[in-house]
Amino acid sequence: MSESKDSPSLRMKGRLMSASEIERTLVRLAHEIVEKSNGSEDLALVGIKRRGIPLAERLGRLISGIEKRTVDTGLLDIQFYRDDLTTAGVRPLVTPGAIGFDIEGRDIVLCDDVLYTGRTVRAALDALFDHGRPRRVQLAVLIDRGHRELPIEATYVGKHVPTSSREIIEVKFHEVDDSDQVLLVERVG
Repeated sequence: MSESKDSPSLRMKGRLMSASEIERTLVRLAHEIVEKSNGSEDLALVGIKRRGIPLAERLGRLISGIEKRTVDTGLLDIQFYRDDLTTAGVRPLVTPGAIGFDIEGRDIVLCDDVLYTGRTVRAALDALFDHGRPRRVQLAVLIDRGHRELPIEATYVGKHVPTSSREIIEVKFHEVDDSDQVLLVERVG
C-alpha cells in the first residue's frame, strides 16, 4: 500500500476472505437471489461502479448457470450523484441505455462490494430511477460493515464484518485488482 505525506498510512490487520471463500459466498448469494426472485424471468443485476461491476457480472454468470438462461447485467456510474462530494449545482447527464438494458418493470438487484454508510446506495438509487422505473430494487453486497448513516439495508449479504471507524475493508477482484481477496486494514497516524 502506498503512502503519501498527506494521508495517514494503512496497516494490514488481516485477510477476511480468500479467493475460494469469495467464490463460495457468491454461489450462496446467487442461490438466495434465485430463490427470492422465483426464478429469473424479469431479474437483472446492476453493478455500482467500480467493484460492484465484477460482483454483478459474477453473480449474473452463476445465476445464468442455475437458471439455464442469460440474466442481464449492467453497470451504474454514480459519481455525480454522491452527496458527499462537492458537486453542488452539477446535475448528471443520464445517457439512455448507459446501464445496458431497459430497467422498466424489472426486478433489479443493485450490487456493491461494501455497504458502509449507505450513501453510495442512496446515490445509486437516484441514478437508477433516472433510467426508468423498476418493479422492485434489492441490494446485494459482499461485505456489510455496519455504521449506517441512512436507513438502508441489503437484501443479500455475503458477510457481516463489524468494524471500527478507523478500519477499512478492501475488496479486491481480479477483474480490477489482479487478485481475489477481502482485507481488513486500519488507519494509523
